[in-house]
Order: sequence, then C-alpha cells, then structure tokens
Amino acid sequence: MKRRTFIKGAAAAGAGLAATTRVASPLFAFNGSPAEKVVMAVMGLNGRGMVHAEHFAKMPNAEVAYLCDVDSTVLAKAMNTTGKLQSRAIKAVGDFRRVLEDKNVDAIAIATPDHWHTPMTMLAVNAGKHVYLEKPSGHDAHEDELVVASQKKHNKLVQLGTQRRSGPKLIEAVQMIRDGAIGKVYLGRAWYANTRGTIGKGKVAPVPSNLDYELWQGPAPRTPYHDNTIHYNWHWFKVWGTGEICNNGTHEIDVCRWAMGLDYPTRVISTGSRNHFDDDWQFPDSQQAIFEFEGGKSIVWQSESCNGLPTFGRSRGSYIVGTGGAMLIDGDGYIQYDIKGKVVKDRAAAPAVDPVNTLGDDPLTALHQINFIDAVRTGISLTAPIADGAKTGMLCHLGTIAQQTGRILHTSPANGHIIGDAAAAALWGRTYQPGWSPVV
Repeated sequence: MKRRTFIKGAAAAGAGLAATTRVASPLFAFNGSPAEKVVMAVMGLNGRGMVHAEHFAKMPNAEVAYLCDVDSTVLAKAMNTTGKLQSRAIKAVGDFRRVLEDKNVDAIAIATPDHWHTPMTMLAVNAGKHVYLEKPSGHDAHEDELVVASQKKHNKLVQLGTQRRSGPKLIEAVQMIRDGAIGKVYLGRAWYANTRGTIGKGKVAPVPSNLDYELWQGPAPRTPYHDNTIHYNWHWFKVWGTGEICNNGTHEIDVCRWAMGLDYPTRVISTGSRNHFDDDWQFPDSQQAIFEFEGGKSIVWQSESCNGLPTFGRSRGSYIVGTGGAMLIDGDGYIQYDIKGKVVKDRAAAPAVDPVNTLGDDPLTALHQINFIDAVRTGISLTAPIADGAKTGMLCHLGTIAQQTGRILHTSPANGHIIGDAAAAALWGRTYQPGWSPVV
C-alpha cells in the first residue's frame, strides 16, 4: 500500500484498538516523547521480515534505522526497497548483535528462522529493547518458558506476531463468545490446507559466498550446508524448524484458545505422517492433534500441507462450537450460526491476500504492528503479549511431541508440563551449539 492509504486504512480499522487498556505508566525504553518516532531494527528479511520493514517504514510514529540479514544479497534487496519508503537513512548490518549495542534503537522486529526466535529475543530484552516477534514464540516448549521468563525479568514489551489478536472483527467475535452468543463453548476446530511440493533430497554443497552460514545456524548444533535448506525449507528440519503446526497452526490454534479462554491442556493426542513425497521433510505433512482441557473442552488441529482441499470453503480458519450455536472465524471476519446451522450474523472478511502466501502480508499485520508501536510510545496494552502467546506455542510443541512419540501425553493444567512419561519429557527442550545456550 502507498503510505497515505496505509495510514488512512489502518487508522480507520484500528479505531477500537486505541481504547485498549493503558498501563500505569509508559514503558521505559522509548527514548523520546510520545509525539516522536519509535526507532526500529528489523532482523531477517527474506520473507516475512520485508513485510515488517515496509510497514514500520510507512508508519507515522515509527522509522527503521537498521536492516539486518546474514545473506548479503537479501540485505541489499531489502535496503533498496525499504530505503524508498522513509526519509531517514537506513544502515545495513550482517550481525544483529551490532544493532543491540546502539542505545538509540528502541525496538527490534524478528522474522528469522524459528531456532533464532527465543535466543534473539532474550538478547534483545537484555539489551533494553522491546521486541515484535514472529511466531512461533520458541523452537520448543522449554524456549517458550525461557522467553517469558526473560521478558518478565527485563520488563520489556514482547509482542508475538499472532496478528489476528488485533483484528477488530475478531475482537468483537471473541467478546460475543465470552458473552454467551453461542452458549457454553466446548470445541474449537483449527485447520490449514496447502499444496506444498517436495523439498527433494539435499546434497552437501559449498556455502554461497553471500551467506554467513555460521551465524545463520547460531544456537543450533552445526550441520553441513545442504542445497535444499535455505531460505524456506528449513521449516521442515527439526534442528531449525518446527513443522506446520507451529508454522501455521500457531495462528488458528491461538484463535481457538483465545476465544475459548483456555491455557494449558490435560491431555494431548496426535496422529499423522509424511505421505506425499520421499524426501528430507522431517515433520508430518498430514496431522490431526487433539488438545483436551479441564471442563470437557478441547481443540482439534488438522493440517494437510500437501493436499489443499478446503474446509468450509477455506484453506485455513477456526470454528468454535457451543451448546447454542457455532462461530466460523476466518481472517478478520466471522459467521455466527444458531444450533441448526442457520446464519445469525455474517461479518466475513473479504479476502485481501492469498491465505497460504508465505509472506502473509495483510491488514491485520499492520494493525498488530500499530498496536506494538502505540504500546511502546504510550503504554497501552499489547494485544498479543508473549506471556499469553507462549501458551499457544507450548500447545503446538506438545502436539509435536505427541506426534513424535506416538503416545498420549498427560500434562499439567497449571503449566503444560508432561506427567509420567520421562521419554516424552526429554523432548521438552533442545541441544544447543556449545556456547550458545540462552540464559535468563
């Protein structure tokens, strides 16, 4: 969008967000007055990070000071694109740690591979920066706990990139559900369908001259460079990625958990497998996970990464079922049904972008980032604070552990920890490259 269109549209759609509850005082690490701009740095620019950079550069109350990527070709392209969107000159950096040394940077946006999310966030808040963090919140369940503990220790804002939390219509739908519009809710269904192709079987290859592969790996154990990994296929390797349940399930499962007012489950079951190709993909391309909670409530996740047959005519979405009806939620829109399936209220969103596009640029992202900037500037509440968002991340990781072990997991409703299964509990965290283990 052009700058004028972006500002006008975001202001109109986000009017309800301005009334979000304010905290007792401004939030400390912003260097100027609320009338001035939040100085941003954006980490990871090959896909989603470009959406971040362009949005922040267009905002009237933010500006981008640094762009950072370990791929010099990607970085140069991002500099050329983003530099045209604001008057302030942008600095290009290969090593993000140099950015953390700049006291003039108020906040950073992280859109790196998943294995960097928690360690980079922890380093940032320790350096006094607020963070806009793309999902998932961590590479594993232990990192979900680490990132929350670090945020609390350093008292910085960390917004998880579950942008549906900032959707005006979704906020309305959730409030309706909480007010009893569909009766007592007991089931949430979340789904995602795509037609991803094979990633093949990679071969060990020389590291491209434009890539700092050592820093790209960072906290992950060292692995020889393969020709089918970077820049996107790392999602499907356990050492760096987290599979479809974290890649896309985070959004839809989060909507169910939010609407139903749920935290941690008591039981997790998962089935599925890799069906479509014989390649290096290490996660299921078809998965059905069930999360059971106290009070007889449950969330069901279904993904088909390589078979795009839609559900309710949609490639992704959430469906909340209650004793008095149901609510179909899609993007920033919803349809309310009565107990017989008759439409009671239709507030469906017009599809603005391809819902399975890897960049994921949409109006909700703009609203979510505006909420983050306003929280840094004025102290209003985040719509997706990490302390809550990491609970969704933990659900997704529990689904992966149940899938990998092939067993029913019994978990504590107090914190999600696995009960009575030492082998499954051993998958709670990961092994780090020596010298890279994050410490709160």
